[in-house]
Amino acid sequence: MSADTPAEAAANLRHVVDVKTLEMLVCPLTKTRLTLSADGTELISVAAHLAFPIREGVPMLSLDEAREIEQGDMGRNLPRLG
Repeated sequence: MSADTPAEAAANLRHVVDVKTLEMLVCPLTKTRLTLSADGTELISVAAHLAFPIREGVPMLSLDEAREIEQGDMGRNLPRLG
């Protein structure tokens, strides 16, 4: 596995969503808290069974951008705790 160049590392940091920002975001449908997916590419609304993509560090909180998550798949998308 190769190490990132300084330019690549800086580009990757620009696409990280700030944790404090995530804590302020809510589902546009249910107004409930969102959870960062296990792979960090989506924000999950457990209440609405929706996943909102994060593109280049920007959460896309439009219902048009969201994908539905089946009940059985919900556990696979959420991070493991503990």
